[in-house]
Amino acid sequence: MTAEELLRRLVAEYRRRTPTSAKIHALARNFLPGGNTRSVVHFSPYPFVMERARGCHLFDVDGNRYLDFVNNYTSSVHGHAHPRIIAAIREQLEKGWTCAAALEPQQRLAELICRRFRSVERVRFCNSGTEATMLAIRAARAFTGREKILKMEGGYHGSHPDAEISARPRPELAGDPERPLSLPDGPGITKGVVKEVLVAPFNNQEAAERIIRENRGELAAVIVEPMLGIAGQIPPKEGYLQFLREITERHDILLIFDEVMTARLAVGGAQEYFGVTADLTTFGKMIGGDLPAGAFGGRREIMELFSPERGGILHHSGTFNGNALAMVAGIAALKLLTPAAIARINSLGEMLARRLEEIFNEAGIPGQVTGAGSLQHIHFTPEEVVDYRSSLTSNEDAARALFFSLLNRGVFLSPRGMFCTSTPMDRKIASELVEKTAEAVDVLRAVAGGS
Repeated sequence: MTAEELLRRLVAEYRRRTPTSAKIHALARNFLPGGNTRSVVHFSPYPFVMERARGCHLFDVDGNRYLDFVNNYTSSVHGHAHPRIIAAIREQLEKGWTCAAALEPQQRLAELICRRFRSVERVRFCNSGTEATMLAIRAARAFTGREKILKMEGGYHGSHPDAEISARPRPELAGDPERPLSLPDGPGITKGVVKEVLVAPFNNQEAAERIIRENRGELAAVIVEPMLGIAGQIPPKEGYLQFLREITERHDILLIFDEVMTARLAVGGAQEYFGVTADLTTFGKMIGGDLPAGAFGGRREIMELFSPERGGILHHSGTFNGNALAMVAGIAALKLLTPAAIARINSLGEMLARRLEEIFNEAGIPGQVTGAGSLQHIHFTPEEVVDYRSSLTSNEDAARALFFSLLNRGVFLSPRGMFCTSTPMDRKIASELVEKTAEAVDVLRAVAGGS
């Protein structure tokens, strides 16, 4: 049987299991473009429709149960409907949740963030990671008086023009790997934006140093995910983040860490995990206890540009900034994310990575797992994955085969191969990913190749 025929069978089985999801998706297409309002959750032929979630499991409208390794793309670090987070939200609901006034929970969550992340002296709240990176970039430009930004090829920083440059470029159009072109991720981004956002390959000190030196008088900031996220949870090489810290300090350029995903890696996020601090840090996902929230913060003198007591050089409002429900949920979530809890989910993620690679090696399947701690990603390629271009060598058919093989067995990881652990999981529950992957070895071998 050919790889194409195997994939058709897997999709047919998925359709058989999810007829109600198919009907709801067909209805949604009458009112939502493509039946979708969040691009990343779509997959062909249609996404399953969730009815409820509890702990580390999802339940769809057809009665199927899934062990959730996507965790809302890392935001659900405590799984779903955690009793302590529910209690905090319920208590606040009785008091009200939005008003045009300061709220005491804002101060409490801000204090928690500043105490956990040692580079964050002052912080402001917004409503998403997208807003957080957008505002951090603006703050960097205002503070330095410069306009250019350097980001990494394949780095994802949300859905705004400065971020949507070379997040998913086509390699045949992207130019020299050592000096990538700045390419808009789609229409609607102006030439002026493209001109002001420079691009470097991740994990390449020499290329970054060359670009920074050539543009040092015009660069406001370097923005980077400490671990490259949507490109495949690609960790930094030893010394890479330290190099970025040193060279930006040398040239009075701000360093922005996008910790929307990686804040879960340690009490102090990836900055603590990898031992490097930034001038500005952005947060999202888990920071609001799985409710819509974002935050950005950093050195006091930069963040004071937003202070209305100092003239409000930078104006920043938002109807739902710091809304009470997200604040109390965020407080509960951060208090639950203790050093012991972090160590446990990191250990589970690393255990799964090792055991999955053992399966691939024993079956002769060209597969590897990259990541750190609770954040991991499967790549079906023999080439070492160290940056965006090398991640593109992964066999997409193999990733799709694994995705549907696991989904049909009640295990949900992302279609691109990302998975993460959550605090409701224990070793026995998490090992289901390994067991179900082992059951799919014959399909993977047929699609990806193997002995």
